Amino acid sequence: MATGTYGTIRPADVSPEDVSIIMNYTPSRDVTDDFLLTSLDAAAILRPYFNNASTGGNTNEILGGLYNLRLPADVFTQIGIYTLYIRPAEIRTTITDCGVLSALPNVKGIVIDLSNVPSQYVNKFVAQGLVGFRVEYLNADGSKIPNFFRIVTSNFYCEPVIQNLTNTIQKSIRYRYVEGATNLLFCTLSPSSSPTNKPSATPYIGQPNQSIIISNTYFNPISTEIEIVDQDISTLAIALYGNQTKSIEDGIYTIYDSNNNIYKQYNLYEIKDQFNSLLYEVRQDRGGNIDFSKAFNNITA
Repeated sequence: MATGTYGTIRPADVSPEDVSIIMNYTPSRDVTDDFLLTSLDAAAILRPYFNNASTGGNTNEILGGLYNLRLPADVFTQIGIYTLYIRPAEIRTTITDCGVLSALPNVKGIVIDLSNVPSQYVNKFVAQGLVGFRVEYLNADGSKIPNFFRIVTSNFYCEPVIQNLTNTIQKSIRYRYVEGATNLLFCTLSPSSSPTNKPSATPYIGQPNQSIIISNTYFNPISTEIEIVDQDISTLAIALYGNQTKSIEDGIYTIYDSNNNIYKQYNLYEIKDQFNSLLYEVRQDRGGNIDFSKAFNNITA
């Protein structure tokens, strides 16, 4: 029997609020020591495109994978190389407790107090709102445990309950799901159960008061490079192929753009020695001192 080939990559239709954009600027490729990262507001500079009748969709449907990236003039102010790292937004919080469900003692999970969640991300922490999100763990010194993460498989509102254990007179705090919204969220993770061949090998899912990073898995991080330069292809083409004039009397050399507007003006003159021998031919940029009497239409009229 033939085995079919199935694609697994889909265009992301993520909201800009779920995106984090980190920028690094360097004036040239030779400057690599001063590595300064800046966070940009993705909601302000990233805009999704929407379908229309010509694309087979409707105006309320995001055209997955296609976004417009606006470059604010107040940020991209200098000539140089800007590297943009576009990644899923990171939600930094702490684990309030690691516990089990009172009705299902074999179900382990982490408990998150919503008061410890940044306000702009609280709307994500609803019943089943974090399914598929990735959880990464930080050490006590703030460093991240490398190459280690867990995936949220379910999350519901919960509340703590006191339950007597069958094998001891001590009481234990466990959790039960509640229908209404509370300030606690119980998240089950994968993997969280021990393998059948070694029941004592309980997977690590964190510990109380440990700092964690929760991020969505809607798209893979990407890096793009933007170079701001003095000249581009169109301006270089003007210098090479645009109309040009040279005033014989005063030596003003003028270059015009595609609409015959004055683009650049230079002073052309010669430098001679005391014996009237030619030493140099000079082309000097006139800067902002433009002679508008040298307009192309005035000269060729």
